[in-house]
Amino acid sequence: MDIKNAQLAVDKWIKEHGVRYFNELTNMAQLTEEVGEVARIIARRYGEQSEKESDKEKDLGEELADVLFVVLCLANQTGIDLQLAFDKKLALKAKRDHDRHQNNKKLK
Repeated sequence: MDIKNAQLAVDKWIKEHGVRYFNELTNMAQLTEEVGEVARIIARRYGEQSEKESDKEKDLGEELADVLFVVLCLANQTGIDLQLAFDKKLALKAKRDHDRHQNNKKLK
């Protein structure tokens, strides 16, 4: 599924299962909460903190999908074509960062 269809799928879900989109500030707070859940898993599973027994069953993919869902909600409700924005950003990064990363001795 491309990003445009993901945005459409989220909009359809909101219309069929939700009452409406939460307002933008609520969704921003929700996004922050979801990113925090991703950070907790990564810090404990891949970082130096020990992983609590209760955290071992957490699904990183599911938490990343929660982040994506809220990002898609924010894009929908603010009129952003995220596919277009992503394609534009990827092209910019490819042009701007190609030599920078290729010449970074820390990455070799």
